[in-house]
Amino acid sequence: MGVISEVEEMIDKKGSDLYGSEAVTQREHALQCAALAEVENAPASLIAAALLHDIGHLLEKDFEAGMRNGEDRFHENLGEIYLKSHFGPEVTEPVRMHVDAKRYLCATDPEYFSKLSPASVHTLRLQGGPMNEEEAEAFIAQPYAKDAVRLRIWDDCGKDPQMKTEPVDYYLSYVNQCVQS
Repeated sequence: MGVISEVEEMIDKKGSDLYGSEAVTQREHALQCAALAEVENAPASLIAAALLHDIGHLLEKDFEAGMRNGEDRFHENLGEIYLKSHFGPEVTEPVRMHVDAKRYLCATDPEYFSKLSPASVHTLRLQGGPMNEEEAEAFIAQPYAKDAVRLRIWDDCGKDPQMKTEPVDYYLSYVNQCVQS
């Protein structure tokens, strides 16, 4: 089975689960993030990263138990590990860095924290809270950090139960463009 089929199967099997305590499912969240990236004319690699950024939740046995128990299960690392055998860093690095991008934005944008959903505020605490000044400077200096920040903003906006998107197959075409042979 190829990676596109694997991703599609994961989304089919676990995508209908609610996305934490948000008002959207895992599938809706992924599709909304990809749609927001496409609207901003992001490259295919970043649209793919937007669709796949929370794949670590789909790889976990019980994402909800982690949320209930106040555990950080490092879904960004699980996702990056899975994806890097199929994609280059232009896809995997924004996925790996999207949690730290939230921490970065909380440290550098005074209004950002007030825009977070209650679930994101909860996970921010588990993920280490806002970065300090040195951490923020080191983060943004990394390759793909600016892409991770863009992805993070789409992540925060991709929680609208009324938003309409294209189906999974549509966005998987971007993912397919990025698969490494």
